Order: sequence, then C-alpha cells, then structure tokens
Amino acid sequence: MESGSARIERQGLSQQHGMNLDERYRRWRNGLVGSARFQQFANRFWPLRIIARRRAAALFSTVSGFIHSQILFACVESGLLKLLEQGPATAREISQHTGIGESQLGRLLDAALALKLISRDRQGRWWLDDAGAVVAGNAGITAMIRHHAMLYRDLADPLKLLTDESAPTQTRDFWRYVRGPDVSPADAARYSALMTASQDMLIEEVLACRSFANCRALLDVGGGEGAFLRAAGAKHAHLKLWLFDLPNVADSTQDKQIQRFGGDFFTTPLPAGADCITLMRVVCDHEDAQVVKLLANIRRALAPGGTLLIGEPMAGPGGEAALASAYFSFYFLAMRSGRCRTPQQICALLKEAGFTKTRLVSTRAPLAASLIEART
Repeated sequence: MESGSARIERQGLSQQHGMNLDERYRRWRNGLVGSARFQQFANRFWPLRIIARRRAAALFSTVSGFIHSQILFACVESGLLKLLEQGPATAREISQHTGIGESQLGRLLDAALALKLISRDRQGRWWLDDAGAVVAGNAGITAMIRHHAMLYRDLADPLKLLTDESAPTQTRDFWRYVRGPDVSPADAARYSALMTASQDMLIEEVLACRSFANCRALLDVGGGEGAFLRAAGAKHAHLKLWLFDLPNVADSTQDKQIQRFGGDFFTTPLPAGADCITLMRVVCDHEDAQVVKLLANIRRALAPGGTLLIGEPMAGPGGEAALASAYFSFYFLAMRSGRCRTPQQICALLKEAGFTKTRLVSTRAPLAASLIEART
C-alpha cells in the first residue's frame, strides 16, 4: 500500500508536468525555504545564517508593524516628541508632561528607544533620535500619523474591506469630495487642512525638479488651500496663479495673489489659457473612468503647446515605488476610491484623454512624489 508521504510526493510531481523551468524552480525553492529542516540548516551554516537572520528580521518587522506604528502614535499623541524637541528631559519630567505614570512610561521609552525615535545619554536623560527629530519637526508627518488612527480602525478587518465593497468606512466619510461635489464648508475645511499639512514633501520634490520660469499662468486643479501655488509663486514672482477646486474649498483660500475658480473638475469647464496645469496628488484619488474625464477636461482648457504635470506617489516593481504601492493600495481600499498606479498606467489614461506626448520626470524621493509631464 502506498504511504501518505509517497502519495503526496507523487501528486506534487504530477502537478509539475506542464510547468516551465522557471515555474518548477519557484515551486522547488518555496518548498525548500519553507521547510523546517532547511531553516535549521541555514541557522547552522554561517553564510546562509546571515541571509536567514536578515530575512527573519524583515518578516518580524512586517508582523510587528502595527505595534510599531502604535508606539509612534503614542509618542506623537502624548506630546513626548514635541517635549524632547525643546531639549533633553528626565523620565520624571516626561511623566509630568505626558500624564503617563513612570512605571508605564518606561515601556513607551524603551519601545521608542528600540525604534530609534529617541535616545538616552549617560546622565539618563532622553533626547530625540534622528527619526524622532524628523517626525517632531514635520507638521505633515505628524498630521498623517494622527490621521492613521482613523485609517487603522477601518483596516481592523481587511478581509471585510476586500470582500464587501459596500462596507462603510470612516476614511471614505472623511474624504467627502470623492462621493460628489456636494461638500459642506466644515468637511471641506477638515480634509483641506490635512492635505495642506501633508503636501510639503511633494511640493519640495516637484519644485526641485521642475522649473516654471517659462510659464505665464499656472492652474492647479484640485489645489485645496493653495499650498502648491504659493510655493511656486514664491520661486517665480511673475506667475499668474489660478486655483480650481470645489466652491467651498476654493472659497477658503484667502491669498490675494491666487485667483480662485469653483466647480466640479469632472464636468465644469476649467478656466482656459493656462500654459501649465498641475494635478498634485489628485489622479490617485479616483477611478480610471473619472480620471479620463478629468484629463479630457484639462486638455480642453490647456493653452496650445501647454503642459500638464501630474505629481503623486506611483507604483513600481521595487524600492520606494513598491513601498508606496503597498501602502496606498490599502489606503485607497479604505477610502473606497482611487488606486496607486504605475507611470505606465497613468500615461495610458493620458493618451486615452487625448494627450500624445508623455514622459516620466525623475525626482529625488519617489516615495514622496513621482512626476509625469504630458502635452497634446
């Protein structure tokens, strides 16, 4: 009688019939790496042990990522990082400032030390470490960390989000404009403030790699409170600055140098004549059919020979692009609208909308923003 293990081996071999060499290799490698015997061997053989420990640390980081994010949230929300931004502090001083008892505070301090958010000197005082200094000094990062508390509530049951498209989410409710142009002033002010606070890195990357010196009029579509226009205008004083957004959003922009236009950018004709139009972190918020409609509307408004610039994090096969893709794919799942696209996917939508010339412009930090330039 055939043994169970022999039968499983025979079935595995029969399944390999019809596989190409790459498929057979992947199947063999996954079986090898996943076996306890190979893992024990790798831990004994020092060249493999180095690789195994690195991979194990990466896997543990993935498994424990939510806890790490909650440690960071506690450091922000308690005021710990802002306190240490002013200088070193003892555990007692931190306890008095945060309201956390010293016994429990020790857990937070040790965890933040492990994550290199803070450090401790020989006198036992606590200081900001590099990562903590970046968070404390950047209002946009702090705003997004606080915003994530809502996002994580939506992601508590990711399978439900994936299988039940009608399941309500707080993230969808927060970004009211994706549900239609009927947005109250209060809702517009709430999400516009977060967009403004979190745009700094994107704005810096775009302006570092793209000059508007030869541009006469710059129209920012979906420009919120005008943060990008103000930054561009500060570098190029000759620019005419035009902003288009929902009426309750555009009306909140008080800068006298910015001419404001209100409407629905899918259906309302955009102000004509701008020789450069920008979409900063807008395309990713919407589904393909909506994006094509928006791009076609922009093409009609763009001056002859004008340029459209799309700036946002974009997906890709590795490195920062892969990190952006993993994060934003689930953010937009909770938002119930949009997706993190590759440059190639965005260029395909541009061509469908009538743009004939597209190119990817390199940026220094693709995790903050990639840039696509398009012309008719």
